[in-house]
Amino acid sequence: MSVASLGNAIKNNMSKALMGKNDEISLVLCALFAGGHVLLEDVPGTGKTTLANALAKSVGVSCKRIQFTPDLLPADITGVDFFNMKTQEFTFHPGPVFANIVIADEINRATPRTQSALLEAMQERQVTVGGNTYLLNDPFFVIATQNPIETKGTFPLPEAQTDRFIIKLTLGYPIEQAEMNILKGYKESNPMASLAPVCSSNDIIAARKAVEKVTVSDAVAQYIIDIANATRSDGKIVLGISPRASLALMRLSQAYAAINGRDYVLPDDVKAMAIPCLAHRIIPESMRSVNLSDSNEMIISRILDSVKTPIV
Repeated sequence: MSVASLGNAIKNNMSKALMGKNDEISLVLCALFAGGHVLLEDVPGTGKTTLANALAKSVGVSCKRIQFTPDLLPADITGVDFFNMKTQEFTFHPGPVFANIVIADEINRATPRTQSALLEAMQERQVTVGGNTYLLNDPFFVIATQNPIETKGTFPLPEAQTDRFIIKLTLGYPIEQAEMNILKGYKESNPMASLAPVCSSNDIIAARKAVEKVTVSDAVAQYIIDIANATRSDGKIVLGISPRASLALMRLSQAYAAINGRDYVLPDDVKAMAIPCLAHRIIPESMRSVNLSDSNEMIISRILDSVKTPIV
């Protein structure tokens, strides 16, 4: 199955439960096929958890949900060694992070120490407990959610940890017709209950390998570098994007091209992925600015307008 066919199958299935959010679903699929993780930030009730659950049901892999709270400990995520009285040996009991898809619900409610336990697993694809290292499942994909309107009792993710997410996006409120479809679709039953897997974990692994083979010309690679350099020299940005962000943008662009049925990346693919990939990675000059033109998204948009687009 091609990446485009696989993406369409998953998107169509997820749309049965998450209506009117095809663009956002496509972004999540790009992150999945690119081997990254997703941070969903939005107000309660907009469908963050629904999206994560719909993806897990559509792919047909193991899924664990972790409800982050201030009293959650790192061992509650990674697992713990316990002493087996029968064998007189320590036995490792794996935590919920040992799943193909991990839903980290309200990640900013846990302490930084607990947050780091998950973020280390995201980066290294392994956890170390009691001096032993355990590899995580393949594929391994984290969808974390957080509520931006409540700050009491929360621990905002530091920039270095936010950088671990390949994209950050919001779902927003649905348009009127989409909300009508939601009311009609959920009137008699929950569409989530009828979702069935449309692919397997092997399909996702194959898709990731196919994405890695999507051609990125030198001109497009230079375009990504030019965008990166522009963020590092922009007067309204204190900290520009890192080489890891440049690599993430390239991989996302490859995934976007593959989902659209191409085996090569166009500059338009880079533009389509730039804001969700880069906006959360920069630190603007004024974190308290209320001017819309100074928002991270608008800064990246302005940079895209200023950087010369190559002709390929």
